[in-house]
Amino acid sequence: MAGDIRFDGRVAIVTGAGGGLGRRYALDLAARGARVVVNDLGGARDGTGASSAMAEAVVEEIRAAGGEAIAHGTSVTDEAGVADMVARARAEWGGVHILINNAGILRDKTFAKMEIADFRAVLDVHLMGSVICTKAVWDMMREQAYGRILMTTSSTGLYGNFGQANYGAAKLGLVGLMKTLALEGAKFNVRVNTIAPLAATRMTEDLMPPAFLERMGPETVAPAALYLVSEEAPTNMVLNAGGGGFQAAHVTLTKGIHVKPQDMTPETIAARIADIRDRSGEVVPETGAAQAQMALSGG
Repeated sequence: MAGDIRFDGRVAIVTGAGGGLGRRYALDLAARGARVVVNDLGGARDGTGASSAMAEAVVEEIRAAGGEAIAHGTSVTDEAGVADMVARARAEWGGVHILINNAGILRDKTFAKMEIADFRAVLDVHLMGSVICTKAVWDMMREQAYGRILMTTSSTGLYGNFGQANYGAAKLGLVGLMKTLALEGAKFNVRVNTIAPLAATRMTEDLMPPAFLERMGPETVAPAALYLVSEEAPTNMVLNAGGGGFQAAHVTLTKGIHVKPQDMTPETIAARIADIRDRSGEVVPETGAAQAQMALSGG
């Protein structure tokens, strides 16, 4: 049986931590010994407005329970603000060991009705916000030979969902970001993972029936998130979590077919599409280069 997972001596930044999942992550990290930067812009669900009240309230909760925390209200899209947040954590506590990229907004519409501005805004917060925050701690984590970074994807990004083209594009983009950063961070003991949460939060309150939401509190997701930023964490993992269920998600590759040059035609693909799609013996390539090698060698 593994020992208790603790975060004593670790400094964590949690974005979007004024409520919902981020708040739960921050509280649970602090309860297990971490010093926590509670980041939240305090805006509405669509990203408009700003207030420090939500982040400050979570800091007070942590301090009341005997933990250490500070609030920072920058938007994750603000490079200077994020740099200031990281600098403040370093000045206060000496470094940053954990980053949970949780901040996000929703602007749901069908693609036909969606304005490009709404598409760009969602990508900016979810995808570029995670890039900006990760870039701000990356060199420090490499230098200290320790880092744990968690991206947040979604079942929408992994599998699609009606009316969420912008959100899905951003969320699957984060999986791609994780996959490369996990490779680049490996020799520096910087591990990068992704969580796909299913939880009752402000973001999902009108997307699911009440009876379903009652079983999907943030506390049903937090155990997976904490594991993925622990010292024992794997790297390059996508972990779905919510309501007591935990599943690993993979981008798989079928064995497919390998044909001679004279058979490289659309007609061959049409005739053998069932063979190409056959999932028996499918694999998970470790890198894009590994996938390319499989394609050239016929598996």
